[in-house]
Order: sequence, then C-alpha cells, then structure tokens
Amino acid sequence: METRKDLIEFIKRRSFLKSDEPVFRLSSGRMSNVYFDLRRTTLSPEGQYLIGNLYMDKLEELDLSPKGIGGLTMGADPIATSVAYCSYLRGKPVEAFVIRKEPKAHGMGLQIEGNVKEGDDVVIIDDVVTTGGSTIKAIEIAKKEGLNIIAVIVLLDRCEQNGRENIEGLGYSFHPILTVKDLG
Repeated sequence: METRKDLIEFIKRRSFLKSDEPVFRLSSGRMSNVYFDLRRTTLSPEGQYLIGNLYMDKLEELDLSPKGIGGLTMGADPIATSVAYCSYLRGKPVEAFVIRKEPKAHGMGLQIEGNVKEGDDVVIIDDVVTTGGSTIKAIEIAKKEGLNIIAVIVLLDRCEQNGRENIEGLGYSFHPILTVKDLG
C-alpha cells in the first residue's frame, strides 16, 4: 500500500493541474478545470518505479499472466516499458508493445510494435481514461491484429464521461490503478 500512497502524492506534486475556470481542453474536446499531465509522472524514474510495481501487483491480484502489455502511443508507452522492466525483475516477464494510431508507412508497415503476435493474451493499458476513446481505439486495433485481450488496466480513471462504462460495454474487464477520487 505504501507504493500506492507514494504514487498518489507524486502525481499530486508533479502532474495535477487545477484552475478556477475550465481552461484545459481534454482529448474529447470538452473543457475542464482539472488536468492530469501524467507524462510528468510516467516518464520520470520514480514514477516508472512506482507504476511498474503497482501494475505488477494488479496483474498478480487479478491472477493474470499476459504475454504482453501495451496500448495506444504515447500515453501507454512509458507504462508498458516500466511494467516490462519490473516484470523481469520479479521473474515474471511480460512483453511491452506499442500500438500506433496508423500503420507505419515504411519498413514492415506494422501498427503494433513489439514481441506479440496473433493469439497472444494481452492487457490493454492507458494513462488516463475519460470517455475511453483512446483505450477503445487500442482495443479495436489489437482485436483486428488477432490479440486476445484479457483485461484493461488504466493508471487513472477520471470517473466522468462514461469511460469505464464505454470500455466495459465492449465486454472487457476494466481495472484502474487510481481514480480521481484517490487524489482528493
């Protein structure tokens, strides 16, 4: 539990922005007076340590053993790599993968980069969920590529605009590491 508490405090210090007026445009287009710039956390050494361990704890809690973990670039990328690193240290390796918004225009033309293939069990991740739009796009691409999605785990659920419900409505179990309520 100490790791969770440490991550909450770290996010509050580094990634939580608040204004009296709704000045932050969310990816949904909606304006908000609260914004989580989570890359300030997910790209930091301490943030990666905390996040990697909490995601591994969540996988163990849910009794999941995926081949890979990843999501839509760029929010999911540092989370996936921190989990992969932590998983190796724990002796339970999980491959990181990245889902491009569009297939690569050169080389092999891949839309999913990493060591996962059709039929592999994977967990889709994201940094923040509001409407669930980017997470759902990652789910759709992973399904199209034949990956078997066994769960969705997000770092922070804003608990608004039906993000959780939109993802669960597609038939996937949804598990946040934190919710906006955890941040007070």
